[in-house]
Amino acid sequence: MLSVKERLNILPQKGKLEVIGLRSERRGEVISVEKTEAIEGLGLKGDHRTKNKKVDARAKRQVTLIQEEHLPVVRSVTGVDALEPQQLRRNLVVSGINLLALKDRTFSIGEVLLEGTGPCHPCNRMEEALGPGGLNAMRGHGGITARILKGGTLNVGDEVMLETPGQTQK
Repeated sequence: MLSVKERLNILPQKGKLEVIGLRSERRGEVISVEKTEAIEGLGLKGDHRTKNKKVDARAKRQVTLIQEEHLPVVRSVTGVDALEPQQLRRNLVVSGINLLALKDRTFSIGEVLLEGTGPCHPCNRMEEALGPGGLNAMRGHGGITARILKGGTLNVGDEVMLETPGQTQK
């Protein structure tokens, strides 16, 4: 019988990268792109987090991810008529895989290798984006943060999957 720890390394579902969002400046508008470069130890090319920064392999918030399946829940709780992923200010929107299962794990999106580093807690900007109660609506739905272990090109439509121990990267 497998232990819980062993079972956490089993995630047969594969997800899909749905949206790539970049902000050229802090507090700037999130712009959707079809592809970008993930820079090892830094972040996404074109995002404000990579400007004038040095590579820091230890930085935990190089990329932010949110699960597409959570968007209808946030919309419902806030009562907004329409909710675009860009309003939630995350870099990557993925579907088909439980993001919390990737926390503290190594996973790939296309050719890029990442490590889930923790929850991506919502900030006060959610009140601006979603109206009163936006911060509370996002609690538990904020996604995760990750660091880039191996850079490469990210494309909308790329497969998202857990890298199991001993598995070789594509």
